[in-house]
Amino acid sequence: MNILLLGKTGQVGFELHRTLSPLGNIIAPTRAELDLMSEQAVTAYLADIKPDLIVNAAAWTAVDAAEEQQTEAERLNAALPAQLAAYAAAKGIRLVHYSSDYVYPGTGETPWQESSPTGSLSHYGTTKLAGDQAIEQSGADYLIFRTSWVYSARGNNFMKTMLRLARDKTELHIVADQIGAPTPARLIAQVTTLALNSQLEAGLYNLAPKGETSWHGFATRIFGLAIDAGEELKLDPDNANPIPTSAYPTPAQRPLNSRMDVSKLEQTLGLQMPSWQSQLEVTLGEYLENRSWR
Repeated sequence: MNILLLGKTGQVGFELHRTLSPLGNIIAPTRAELDLMSEQAVTAYLADIKPDLIVNAAAWTAVDAAEEQQTEAERLNAALPAQLAAYAAAKGIRLVHYSSDYVYPGTGETPWQESSPTGSLSHYGTTKLAGDQAIEQSGADYLIFRTSWVYSARGNNFMKTMLRLARDKTELHIVADQIGAPTPARLIAQVTTLALNSQLEAGLYNLAPKGETSWHGFATRIFGLAIDAGEELKLDPDNANPIPTSAYPTPAQRPLNSRMDVSKLEQTLGLQMPSWQSQLEVTLGEYLENRSWR
């Protein structure tokens, strides 16, 4: 089986490249080999390699930049998934795609279900929702996994940023009223592989660890684990000060509620998602063991 993996240099793409290898021959073009911004280039590439499965981990993930670079965000987050879904539907193959908690309105405290009303607060979220809807309406055999607060041992992410700042600063101010579940890219890749092996029924699934925390709670857990592992930090965790979202304005509005109900995924696959705390311990340990990734 030829598996087309898009976005292999991203956090999720890197992990997918590792976990999907036993399932078939992975074709993972670099940006130089395939310009995803070009509809014509993607059409020609698909015609050339004739994939049996498409796993799309490519996306415009710069949330704030999407407010200004709207054309780029719309292409990668909406038009590209629509193009891939049309191809998958025409060829009778499966498409796997990744979405975001940003498609939900971010209000209240109840975890979002797959059937919950959507309503993005940002252009990034709007483009991600448009991509989801295009896939759902395409007639393709698809899996869409909606995730939240993605991070990993590689790439640029909140965990690594907090550690870098904690090595240099004695005081930090971290948002404490946005609530969600930090999701390691490794877990996303593992669940994807399990879903493909299990021939999971087509549809939309929320994918995140169990439990909830704030960015402040996530950060303080990172600091504590790093100190326990022998890392030298200038920051005393007691000097990581919680602040409201209003004290840290950004171009794109963030959802306050990113809680996600993962019961549909658990029941359909017959598994129990791990806690975000246990996943952080594994991911941070991997990062600290690989000094070249810092």
